[in-house]
Amino acid sequence: MTGPFPGIPMRSEDMASLPYRPNVGIMLVNRDGRVFVAQRIDSPKDAWQMPQGGIDPGEDPRKAALRELEEETGISPDLVRIDAETPGWLTYDFPQDLAPKLWKGGYRGQKQRWYLMRFLGDDAQIDIATEHPEFSHWEWVDPSEVVEKIVPFKRDVYARVLEEFAGHLG
Repeated sequence: MTGPFPGIPMRSEDMASLPYRPNVGIMLVNRDGRVFVAQRIDSPKDAWQMPQGGIDPGEDPRKAALRELEEETGISPDLVRIDAETPGWLTYDFPQDLAPKLWKGGYRGQKQRWYLMRFLGDDAQIDIATEHPEFSHWEWVDPSEVVEKIVPFKRDVYARVLEEFAGHLG
């Protein structure tokens, strides 16, 4: 469902009737306790995020997380250890002007299962120049800097992810 006219934001009541897209998110942490964030390649503005992506029909969320991490960063599953996952789904809504442009306007936002993964490799094993690159550059940041760096409409869910994983970050 899209707004009545191209380029016009979707109405709140139209968005509220749409489902959430099933998705996984990965908080990748290095040996120093710093968090991987990357700038989206498709945005000229600051649009930083942690790796995330859709769950294929019938796919286990944990397997989807490992697949997405490799697709977006080149990091293979043997280079990470899953230390924690959120007990349930976390959701966020797309901005009204963005919703009609994403997945043909079929979703109000995303519901995500998040995984905290410990990176066991070294930086040379990270390669964002993947077959279908999503990021233009990346960096490790202190957990306290993550939320402020993230695109605004995802900040609340990122704050909840940091809360969920706080006991594993020290």
